[in-house]
Amino acid sequence: MAQIRKRLPAGTEIELWWQDEARVGQKNNITRRWAKRGTRPRAPHDQRTKWAYIFGAICPKKGKAAGLVMPWCDTPAMAAHLAEISAAVDPGAHAVVMLDQAGWHMSGKLAIPDNITLLPLPPRSPELNPVENIWQFVRENWLSNRIFNSYDDIVALCCDAWNDLIDRPWKIISIGMRQWAHGCCSVQVGMSVEKRLRGPAGTKRASCG
Repeated sequence: MAQIRKRLPAGTEIELWWQDEARVGQKNNITRRWAKRGTRPRAPHDQRTKWAYIFGAICPKKGKAAGLVMPWCDTPAMAAHLAEISAAVDPGAHAVVMLDQAGWHMSGKLAIPDNITLLPLPPRSPELNPVENIWQFVRENWLSNRIFNSYDDIVALCCDAWNDLIDRPWKIISIGMRQWAHGCCSVQVGMSVEKRLRGPAGTKRASCG
């Protein structure tokens, strides 16, 4: 972090972001649900194999998030997500985006916006990425125990789920804050709520800015 600060103009605000992807498909999760004591509630479980990916990023200190729903994980999809994050960064601020070392994250062909620096997390350390906890919350509350009729249905419901998350900036803060990370820099607290945006064919996006 000190090395990143040295490259930035004096007084530049640093926003800490975390990024990850989640695959959501017709072979969906079955989670706990409320039911009368002594009963075994039923839940649908599909055997079909269509899916989509949520590219999600959060800035817990400010309760912000930026997301895209994409048909695949690759370098162009990651570049589109970085552009979405870049648009959500406050004017004059610089985002440090922490993420795992997936191939499309570390590609030399990846276009990185000027107001973003990527900071790879150590290998095999998902516990350092609070977006993993965001996925658990999103799946348990909006995406589990249901049938997706088609790919378009998956995309639409993923967008709805992500936008429901964006409408709860306090939840992003409570799930995402990490004292070990936010003690290293000073950021101002703010909140914003975005609405759904549509992107290129095959994608839908939800962003904060």
